[in-house]
Amino acid sequence: MLDVLIANAEIINANGRYRGSVGIRNGTIAGIYQPGAAPEAGEVVDAADLALIPGAVDMHSHHREGGEPGGYDYKENIHTATMQCAAGGVTTSVAMPNVVPPPNTVPRLEQLFGVYERESIIDYNVNPAGTIPDEIPKLAQQGIAAFKVFMVVDTGRDYPHMPGIGVHDHGKLMEIMEACAAANVPLMVHPHDQALMDHIEKKFWDRGERDCLAYAKAYAAHDGVIWETAIQLLIRLQQATGVHLHLLHIQTAGSVEMIRRAKANGQRVSAEINPWALFLGPDWSEIERLGSYALSYWVPDVNSPGLWGGLGDGTIDIVATDHAPHTREEKEIGWEDGWKAHTGTPSTQYYLSLLFDAASKGKIPLERVVEATSTGPARIFGVENKGRIEVGYDADLVLVDLNAEKEIRDEDVLSLIGWTPYAGRKVRGVPVRTFVRGATVYRDGKVVGQKGHGRQARAKYPG
Repeated sequence: MLDVLIANAEIINANGRYRGSVGIRNGTIAGIYQPGAAPEAGEVVDAADLALIPGAVDMHSHHREGGEPGGYDYKENIHTATMQCAAGGVTTSVAMPNVVPPPNTVPRLEQLFGVYERESIIDYNVNPAGTIPDEIPKLAQQGIAAFKVFMVVDTGRDYPHMPGIGVHDHGKLMEIMEACAAANVPLMVHPHDQALMDHIEKKFWDRGERDCLAYAKAYAAHDGVIWETAIQLLIRLQQATGVHLHLLHIQTAGSVEMIRRAKANGQRVSAEINPWALFLGPDWSEIERLGSYALSYWVPDVNSPGLWGGLGDGTIDIVATDHAPHTREEKEIGWEDGWKAHTGTPSTQYYLSLLFDAASKGKIPLERVVEATSTGPARIFGVENKGRIEVGYDADLVLVDLNAEKEIRDEDVLSLIGWTPYAGRKVRGVPVRTFVRGATVYRDGKVVGQKGHGRQARAKYPG
């Protein structure tokens, strides 16, 4: 007797698709059956007109709760963040350390996990800040998937890249890489050349250019020189240390070529792209219309063919949200001073639909969407029992109506901030029901998951 049978769905895995039924028992996938050949179940879900995919494993999301009282949970808390995940088809969300104090010691990480255990609807993990090399061996024993460091130190603001998470000293970076390699845990790095940025942005300021459009142009200056010089350095340090280096925020065609060469050279390098680099940043008219609401970063459209090509052929391994909610007040200031506006854009609730829509237009196969958002992240970072529709795996599943069209609207946003930069866009392909370990957390347009259902999605690095 099954708990749930999802009957007659178009099952889409990373390696292909077929028609079948999936049985769930005790939170795991108990069987996959030919249509009409399944055993009885307590609940039968008719999925004849729907696709079934493994839930997304989002390796990069900035949750705002879990630091000291009076922190950043006015923007969003773990409950509202994971509500958006449930609605958007994300069944495992991995947090980045933008809280104060940052989780760079075991006690701080344990305290943060305690908040997730109490508040999360879906499964979770945390990528601690790997900024204290002596703490890395101890943190590595906590079932984490990776460490994270930023190579950026904000000018004009102390958030979101606050003290304690940024490292741009090359010697310190190498020390951290050596510690991560010894602990056999990947290191995620936000690439950025701070010295070059200091020089570039000063020229804008000297000309009296400080608004959000100047900010966008500064960060994209000289064909993305601040990104590519940092990536070149990181790839060379990876070669020296042997660490598994995971490069974040890929946004230039030149970066894709550097990663392609490193992989061809046999280096342990993986990379991710974020929704803003595919769907928001390449359109300058959107930057002009939305200003800081669209920043993250401007990605001049000349890069788009290389980015889509790199994602399509696997040079860019995964898509992760870089979900980063900020209030309207924190964005509005950007019209006058882009350096004071908090950077980053929210996307968790809609990024799978944006990718489904791209697939409907022939930009990317649906199987590659599954690989880039679910199977690949789980495999690369050793997230156990996630990312596949296979017997024995967790029943983290999403039913999708690939033909449904939906307009993204601010009023439907589940975050405390109440806005999305994608408002007004129409997408084709909408999650209609989300399961986390067999329990329904979203259906019929409503989040029905309960706080405390989520548990740590422990990782064991496979390298």
